[in-house]
Amino acid sequence: MTQPMLDRREILPQLFPDTDGYLFISGLAGPARDAAALTGDSEKLYTMAGTMGAAVCMGLGTALSAPESKVAVITGDGELLMNIGSLATVATMQPENLSIVVIDNGCHGETGGQPGHTARKTDLAKMAEGAGIGSVRTVASPDELADAAAFLQEASGPRFLVTRVMQGPPSEFSRNLDPAACRLRFRNAYLGTA
Repeated sequence: MTQPMLDRREILPQLFPDTDGYLFISGLAGPARDAAALTGDSEKLYTMAGTMGAAVCMGLGTALSAPESKVAVITGDGELLMNIGSLATVATMQPENLSIVVIDNGCHGETGGQPGHTARKTDLAKMAEGAGIGSVRTVASPDELADAAAFLQEASGPRFLVTRVMQGPPSEFSRNLDPAACRLRFRNAYLGTA
């Protein structure tokens, strides 16, 4: 595997320079903080606090029920592996408006930085391709980010992008941790009443 040279705190603003029109679903912990920093913890972001493995499923349901909106799932390698079978359902349902971005640091950052499966042999892009997702890409260096941003805008959906990042802390951002308030504000954004 290519040695990652990406700083996780810098990739999302380059991949999503304009967040208008998007509904964001994030996994927990680091990806939630990175997505909150990207959006300013806006009403268009729903973070899956305490539900490891659910981000892709929630993003799929959102994409299918809101076909006029672009939906982006921001998840981590460990979180995705908790429910890797969800990629088969994404491939079967084929939502054109869904993008999945995996922040793959190859370690379990929340529990001490132990090496994860993707630091060894597991290749999430190959798993997505095997599930049947047609638009799949992996990036590991800053010079690939412009093409990756174009991929998210132009490739047929659903899109699956693995960003291989260096180990390091997520974005410094204090997000709202009140699940009821976050659910209500996201509901309003989803319904277009925010």
